[in-house]
Amino acid sequence: MTAVGRTSTANHPGGTPALVVVAHGSRDPRALSTVRALLDRVRALRPALPVRLGHIELNEPRLPGTLAALGDGDAVLVPLLLSRGHHVKQDIPEMAAAAAARTRVAAPLGPHPLLVDALHDNLLEAGWPLHAPRDVAVVLAAAGSRDPESRTDTDRMAVLLSTRLGVPVVPAYASAAAPTVPEAVDALTARGCRGVAVASYFTAPGRFSTECLAQAPWIASAPLGVHPAMARLLLHRYDQALMAGGGNNASEGAREVSRCDSAASARPALQAPALAR
Repeated sequence: MTAVGRTSTANHPGGTPALVVVAHGSRDPRALSTVRALLDRVRALRPALPVRLGHIELNEPRLPGTLAALGDGDAVLVPLLLSRGHHVKQDIPEMAAAAAARTRVAAPLGPHPLLVDALHDNLLEAGWPLHAPRDVAVVLAAAGSRDPESRTDTDRMAVLLSTRLGVPVVPAYASAAAPTVPEAVDALTARGCRGVAVASYFTAPGRFSTECLAQAPWIASAPLGVHPAMARLLLHRYDQALMAGGGNNASEGAREVSRCDSAASARPALQAPALAR
């Protein structure tokens, strides 16, 4: 977690630091309505907490405007993003540093066991069997990034989900990384998997999630959306950032990822077959 701008304290005279949820932004109107509904869930869980929304691009309000409206108040910025990458490492901290507000940037949402809860529930709702046979598998469809740490985070989520489901889970990407969803599906099918489901590892509906779900040969789950675990996780990241105090965002994110990875490693997951590149 990074302290940027002026030094922030958890018990500042102005009251409780605001939670600023930082969404990516999308041209799909369903994304904005989903994010707003998710923030309503957060407010319902903690009514006294000021909750604000800021977008990196494409939608209003933009993050700089949201921070400007806070003046010199305190805020914790929680990325509504599922892994480390350029937005988490550069865009958000740079916008925060340029603001008058006293800000802290929390770690991204993933990887985390609460996301497994949401992914599992969404798969069940889509038709995933309560007792899955041994010849089925899951493709974890994510946005993709050129940052290798983003792929590491998604790989760890695949391990966590595989442990929960008891079947192979293979990450695949809509852009910027390999394999694609069709490549992952084809590889699993070629190795004897009779049913391959696609788990939508996106925070909200949009172009990437729509394209990935259309490529599912069997069942496909909805994006994470307004699942109760998402609201709980946003508040968890907020609380983590307050408890951590000052420090370095990259190292705080790495510590959280390391904890999740250790939890996943404690129980052996079924490994997916290697995919041809």
